Amino acid sequence: MKELPLSEVYQLLEPGPVVLLTTAHGGKSNVMTMSWHMMVEFEPPLVACVVSSADYSFAAMVAEQDCVIAIPAVELAPVAVKVGNSSGRTVDKFKKFGLTPQPAELVTPPLIAECFANLECRVVDTSLVDKYDIFILEVVKAWTDPKQKRPRTIHHHGYGNFVVDGRTIVLKSKMP
Repeated sequence: MKELPLSEVYQLLEPGPVVLLTTAHGGKSNVMTMSWHMMVEFEPPLVACVVSSADYSFAAMVAEQDCVIAIPAVELAPVAVKVGNSSGRTVDKFKKFGLTPQPAELVTPPLIAECFANLECRVVDTSLVDKYDIFILEVVKAWTDPKQKRPRTIHHHGYGNFVVDGRTIVLKSKMP
């Protein structure tokens, strides 16, 4: 074994795919790239996510208490990186990066048409926001694009490195 710097531990535990988080506040929509999230409950589906207080989207999450988690396939990886490397304070990322906002049904922020799935979410718990910037979201509506068959997601491993999910294996499970 070789010692690993503690600053690199997150690269080993990254839990899920890179997603695009949309917010809306004061008549303006924004999108940010996010990879720090995880499921915390099945029904209703609850998601914990980190939106830093330094992020432009933070104020909208606090004020409006809703968002959309849009899940891009690997083909959108270059766009997701560009979105993550820019700020909604200075640029309309939907226009700049060619993303198509679509109206959501139950929340104010838009869906992203180019993503294979969109999850409309409401903030249901902010008890960890002040200390850790962690919001607990309830998914209240979920959408998938039937035209995108077998989309492959990307997973951030730090410093511009990503893994693309690939081969599926099926192992017997005793869980219902």
